[in-house]
Amino acid sequence: MYDRSVAKDQPSPVPLRIAIADDHALFRQGMSALLRQERDVEVVAEIERVDDIAATLAHAPCDILLLDLHMDRYALGEIKALSRLASVVVVTASQETYEAAAAVRSGARAVVFKRYTADTLLQAIRTVARGGVWMPRGLQAHVQKQQRSDAAEPLTSRECDVIHFVSQGLRNAEVAARLLISEQTVKTHLNNIFRKVGVRDRVELTLYAARAGIIGLEGRHPTNSGHA
Repeated sequence: MYDRSVAKDQPSPVPLRIAIADDHALFRQGMSALLRQERDVEVVAEIERVDDIAATLAHAPCDILLLDLHMDRYALGEIKALSRLASVVVVTASQETYEAAAAVRSGARAVVFKRYTADTLLQAIRTVARGGVWMPRGLQAHVQKQQRSDAAEPLTSRECDVIHFVSQGLRNAEVAARLLISEQTVKTHLNNIFRKVGVRDRVELTLYAARAGIIGLEGRHPTNSGHA
């Protein structure tokens, strides 16, 4: 469940706010009806035209934007700006890997093909809500081939393990428990990773790792091992 909360007599979770941008009314309405069945989800807007997305989100802020790339006009070029307003999850009928990879490089936090099940879409949404990035296996492999790490100093396999768990929204102590190392060792790894890839925080690291093909295998985790 999404972790934002409001102060009441008893703290209760605030719903995950979702906007749907798609030019097919039947799809928008069906998706909206599906999401409204989730107790912790609120659909705040349905948007038909690309040019209306930013203005709509200004009046109805959301946490996640479900975005079709092929609306009344091509929306790929809008992802970078829209990702400043909400976490973008691309939901598309196109299965062109180059297009999906371009969406990730532009700032999308997930890509879900419309042929996938509703459960898969919800898994992607919840991964993004936790601060992670979600991609289909085929797309992740494509990104790996096209955009390996640009770091001058290569990342170690353990550093990649740390990145994978950090991208799932785990805290340092939780990463340490998964990898059977100390929390201080996790901090050291993160400091080295930030220096190597030139990022400042976990959000930037997660986006970098997705674009570089380090993460994204539908929630798969690296194998635990006991060495640092």
